[in-house]
Amino acid sequence: MSGTSDAVALAYDETVTALVKQAGHEILDNRVVHGRAILTVSRDSLIPVLTYLRDAPELKFAQMVDLCGVDYPERLERFEIVYNLLSLKYNQRIQIKVTTDENTPVPSITPLFNSANWFEREAWDLYGIYFAGHPDLRRILTDYGFEGHPLRKDFPLTGYVELRYDQEQKRCVYEPVTLTQDFRMFDFMSPWEAMTDVMLPGDEKAVRPSYWKTPK
Repeated sequence: MSGTSDAVALAYDETVTALVKQAGHEILDNRVVHGRAILTVSRDSLIPVLTYLRDAPELKFAQMVDLCGVDYPERLERFEIVYNLLSLKYNQRIQIKVTTDENTPVPSITPLFNSANWFEREAWDLYGIYFAGHPDLRRILTDYGFEGHPLRKDFPLTGYVELRYDQEQKRCVYEPVTLTQDFRMFDFMSPWEAMTDVMLPGDEKAVRPSYWKTPK
């Protein structure tokens, strides 16, 4: 069954790729992964390709399910933006990918798909991927005044600041992170584990094994 599904997905991928190329759009890479067609396009081709996928009668990818960011710090263009599209008419799915760096904006697809609004804000908030032409590009998950983008691989797990309520100032304040717990000593061994030859309250009700030592 998996071989048949892969063959069908490959045939469909080849059809989509041929149609996109026929429309005059550049495709940097195309492949089938787990039965899913994946096309990689340039930033300049993103809007034309998505428009074609949405409006072409043979495709009708009219629903943008979601988009997400991926961070590869070792790459020259470290960020990958993945768009998951769904064709309700033909019951098909496809992924479109573009890459960018920290300073180069990616065209916003909000004018094409209204559902992209909050997803692009999330990618901006967590990765720092800038979407040119977005109507309201601001943070959506982190707090006001938050510094940095927490899903970047080079962002420290502890963050840079911590929030607490100050009783004297009667308000919430931000302070540099202090890892006081690192200086504590923890002993996770239960004090009862070593007391195998000592009778504890309630032991008299248990069935004692043959090796049990009667306390003197």
